[in-house]
Amino acid sequence: MSTKEFYELHQLNIELKRKTGFNPYYVNVQSGLNDSIIIDGKEFINLAANNYLGIANDIRIKEATINAINKYGLSLCATPIALGGTDLYKSLSQKLSDFVGLESSIIYPSCYQANNGLFPAIADKNDVIIIDQFSHSSLIEGARTVGCKIRPFLHNNLDSLEKNLKNSLKHKQVFVVTESVFSTEGSIAPFAEIVELCKIFDAIPVIDDSHGIGVIGKNGKGILEHSGIKDYQGIYTASLGKSIANSGGMISGKKTLIDYLKYYSPHLVYSTSIAPSILAGIEKAICIIEEEFEVLGNKMWKYRNKLRDALIEFGYGVRSSSAPITSIVTGPSVDTLLFAKELYNRNVLATPFIYPSVPENQGVIRLIAGANLEEKTIDRALHIFKEIKESQG
Repeated sequence: MSTKEFYELHQLNIELKRKTGFNPYYVNVQSGLNDSIIIDGKEFINLAANNYLGIANDIRIKEATINAINKYGLSLCATPIALGGTDLYKSLSQKLSDFVGLESSIIYPSCYQANNGLFPAIADKNDVIIIDQFSHSSLIEGARTVGCKIRPFLHNNLDSLEKNLKNSLKHKQVFVVTESVFSTEGSIAPFAEIVELCKIFDAIPVIDDSHGIGVIGKNGKGILEHSGIKDYQGIYTASLGKSIANSGGMISGKKTLIDYLKYYSPHLVYSTSIAPSILAGIEKAICIIEEEFEVLGNKMWKYRNKLRDALIEFGYGVRSSSAPITSIVTGPSVDTLLFAKELYNRNVLATPFIYPSVPENQGVIRLIAGANLEEKTIDRALHIFKEIKESQG
């Protein structure tokens, strides 16, 4: 292949942009996540961020972050295995473990790295990974790097999972992988039942709780609390950049496994340590959730219900959801982007999911209303949705 052919092959396909006259991705945000955000100098209603509890711009988190910068600087400029970690890392690892109810945790620069770095460390070509067909790409890509058998099971379908487990008995080790909250639709995995099936077939359950931690459960502690699971013997991962309002990712579980991953997970061993200021922000966010989840969670759910009920009343097709996520069914990619464009032109930022992030012709517009929004902002957004529906006849 010539150099010219190489660069021609690796050009972005702009056919959708040409058809719609719109690209909703990589917008230019010029503010923090306040009640309104600034994009290219204009105020927008933000229904796109995963800022469920609305604390991403909380002054207490910002102050904790600034104090950590003053004490530790911006970076340790080394991998955790080479230089070690701050006392913040040690205390936060334990705090996160206590929060989700597990023995031990490690913190990665992102959950994508955590999910990608997990399977190369714990699985080999003689194993099988049984994974929900709608699982996040970071889990799927991490599994693929191992070279073992990968068997998808039908989304949240226990019969399909059990069939796969029965057909996997010959393998050395079986892993069952799923998410807690599936972010494009808001469905929640039947994880208690999945764990029981894993016990029967001696499989290791792996749960990505990125959209569950800080969101579901009586106290916002995620899928294990939500499902009433005690003494969880599997592996737990989560993003710290959604309801936790910072960045980074975590893997939690039995201390013996976490100690092993500290030396054998390449995405941790060879990545510069997460910044101390981010660790301080995460710790403060967890404290806020522990103290204020009832108030913040009630507001989050109130907004979700208000959005969902009004959109159904207006005649929109809305996906059934058990989480504070509202997804409008939009169908083909072109139609999805055109609807996102309608919203954007009216200063509403939402998240369009198109193929291959979702199955072909099953696009959705996802709406998440953070608890930091004012109720009048929700009312204004609903007025816009009503206008759009009426203009469509």
